Amino acid sequence: MKRFFFIAGLLVALTVYLGCRSTKKIQKIITTPPRPDTSQTVITPSTDPHADSLAFMLMAYHRIENNRIDFRTFSAKIKVHYQASDGKNNDFTAYVHILKDSIIWVRISATIIELEAFRLLITPDSVKLINNMDKIVQLRSKRYLQDVIHIPLDFSTLQDLLVGNPVYLDSNLVYYKKEPNNLVLMGLGSLFKNYLLVNKDNYTVQHSKLDDINVLQARTCEITYSDFVPLGNTFFSTYRQVSVTEKASVDIQLNFKDYNFNTQLNFPFRIPKNFKRK
Repeated sequence: MKRFFFIAGLLVALTVYLGCRSTKKIQKIITTPPRPDTSQTVITPSTDPHADSLAFMLMAYHRIENNRIDFRTFSAKIKVHYQASDGKNNDFTAYVHILKDSIIWVRISATIIELEAFRLLITPDSVKLINNMDKIVQLRSKRYLQDVIHIPLDFSTLQDLLVGNPVYLDSNLVYYKKEPNNLVLMGLGSLFKNYLLVNKDNYTVQHSKLDDINVLQARTCEITYSDFVPLGNTFFSTYRQVSVTEKASVDIQLNFKDYNFNTQLNFPFRIPKNFKRK
């Protein structure tokens, strides 16, 4: 149980967002893009379908980026359901406070009795973890979370994951397909292939499937965003599902029960004197 809370605490802090309802659909649609049927196509000398496709994908990219949530502070109470590869299920509550580009504070509590198990304070340069179960404090560099989770994260990416902004979204989009209600896109970044399912009306990302560019890594992360609510000129996903697969798999469901933007927050992090440092 102690090991579970330790891993779960880090995963919630990362929110490394299921084998979701759309996964098989996305894989079927975009893993192998269909060959275009050119038998009925007539191209005049002035027509450049390649340029038109690039222009459309660039437009789609900017529409997705326009939905990015900007903020000064963010706080949330998140009900978390966690399932490891051994099939065991656990539930707990995470309280998150963020000061944009500066601090991410997370408190992990058992769901029923609200007993605090962990407290994290993450900055662009460091990670501090209070383990109340073992009475231990860990002070680490920013590399610590990357080493534990095996996903290359910087502070801003972690921040976007928690707020609900798309991650590893690159303007280098190489494929798209229009569906009745959705738009399928594929982007190639320096680290991941990003397969996206996007709402055709408001350009909110419904699903993101990240496959490692390095085939030897064999890492896959699937993130599903749902239950959107209006937030000014954009939208906030109040329910997310995450599946991370490498040698083992982890599935997480995040249900945002309370959330606020741009309110005054505090970030209490007092290290008890009797706690050991590791």
